[in-house]
Amino acid sequence: MSNTSNFRQAISDVKGNAIVGPNVISNALPFVGGGLLLTAVGGWGGLGVIANAPGLFMITFFVAIVAQLVLFFVARSVAVKGNNGVALPLLAVYSLLTGYTLASLLYVALHTQGVGFTGIGIAAAGCGITFIAGRPLGSNLSEQDGLALTKTVQLGIIALLVVMVGQLLLSFFGVFTPTWLEVGISGVGVVLFVGAAVVDFFTLPRTYRDDQYLPAALSMYLTYINLFIFILRLLLALNRR
Repeated sequence: MSNTSNFRQAISDVKGNAIVGPNVISNALPFVGGGLLLTAVGGWGGLGVIANAPGLFMITFFVAIVAQLVLFFVARSVAVKGNNGVALPLLAVYSLLTGYTLASLLYVALHTQGVGFTGIGIAAAGCGITFIAGRPLGSNLSEQDGLALTKTVQLGIIALLVVMVGQLLLSFFGVFTPTWLEVGISGVGVVLFVGAAVVDFFTLPRTYRDDQYLPAALSMYLTYINLFIFILRLLLALNRR
């Protein structure tokens, strides 16, 4: 959920600013696609480890989570400073680790009746449809509407993060979210990250110059990864027995 910090920074940078990077999104898209492809590779590798050495996966999963968090802040900082030669390999490793940590969710999806490969495909297609629909909407928002939507989505994601931390803490005590509540949380997550996808097209050209395509790509990457996760979580919750 590192996207929250991106929204705070975006609002701070966007207020009162005109477009400074009209082509930054076009420049970022190849790197967003490359990052998502590497995430798929990492997920495939993680599924292989789960199938052949589940004990090893549990150990490496927590290591990957920590490394992923560290890499996010380091890579973003380097990318914002314009050191693309250093930032690019860091972001590539970050994408691979993200896929590896997603492997557990993919494994559950593949072994849940009514989800499987079809559900994963639906989640991926949902991200694609959101991108296609969100681009014209976000690009044509007025300053007032764009700032209002950005603030609303930011607050919603912060609230969602608090709820998910609460879920995690309760799970340690054997208290798990009932199905109806999981459906609600996942549905809200889908709506928020659809909104985030629209917001990206408004904020990124006002936040980054055309040559700052890597931090812009990271922001978009996080939006679509989180959207994919919440669509998949929603499908799992709807098919929970």
